[in-house]
Amino acid sequence: MQIYYFMLYFYVYGFLGWCTEVCYASLRERRFVNRGFLNGPICPVYGVGVGIVVFLLAFQDWGLVSLYVVSTGLVTTIEGVTGYLMDKIFHHKWWDYSNQPLNIGGYVCLMFSLAWGIACVLIVRVIHPVIYRGLTWIPFTFGIVILVILSAALFSDVCTTTAGIIKLNKKLEMMEKIAVELKEISDLLGENLHENVMETLERSEEARIHLDMAASELREKWEAISDEKKEILGERAERIEEKLGSGLFSEDSPSLKSELKEKYLGLKCKYEELSEKSGRITKRLVGAFPRMESRFYKEHLIELKKYIWK
Repeated sequence: MQIYYFMLYFYVYGFLGWCTEVCYASLRERRFVNRGFLNGPICPVYGVGVGIVVFLLAFQDWGLVSLYVVSTGLVTTIEGVTGYLMDKIFHHKWWDYSNQPLNIGGYVCLMFSLAWGIACVLIVRVIHPVIYRGLTWIPFTFGIVILVILSAALFSDVCTTTAGIIKLNKKLEMMEKIAVELKEISDLLGENLHENVMETLERSEEARIHLDMAASELREKWEAISDEKKEILGERAERIEEKLGSGLFSEDSPSLKSELKEKYLGLKCKYEELSEKSGRITKRLVGAFPRMESRFYKEHLIELKKYIWK
């Protein structure tokens, strides 16, 4: 029976927690915001946290101060562990209290812990007795049926949301690979441009030296040849002088390779396409957790948020 009632507490307080979060977010944003991690109307962290508090502390002779201290410690621990595990499992930080004083890793902070403690005292002393009496009116068999249906729906929702997060992580990973490749191509183009310029300069200088030597050699032999040959060589020397003075070898640096250009532009378009198109679950999670951060792909998640928030 204890497990039976704990499961009922989980779904009741998970739903009430979802309602609280939705009301808060909707009032702040002035529009409906599904603040749950899952698609359905339930916040599992509330179901687990408040469920444990009422399961352990309700209907016992706790003083007001003792009840506040113990419940504050319980909900803070549950919130911190939940946030840490979700961060490690899904590689995203879903909420962040880093800007709040006396926080631990951004997962919990003193101000919210104190508020949770007050809420838990109110729930244990005022709200839970009413909810408990209502739950006792439910026939046991009917309650089991309800729990089975709700658990099946919850399992399906968890699988769907997890698949959506995995898809999001793969997209962010692909965006990271494209960004790295874009940088490599950009660096390569820069190096290629530099090398082409230097090679052109070296070739120009080498050509000038050879032409100078050829012209000098012709002048040295000028006096030793006949008048007929002088006329032929004179024409050749004039052509060489024209080349030297025409700037034929003073080329501008070559243009960037067309293949690299096309690949760069293609990757750029692919990156923008990935940024612009987000699935329903991604959009919902970004709306529910606007301050969520990716552990490995922070910059790319920011790009996704920009397009989602447009």
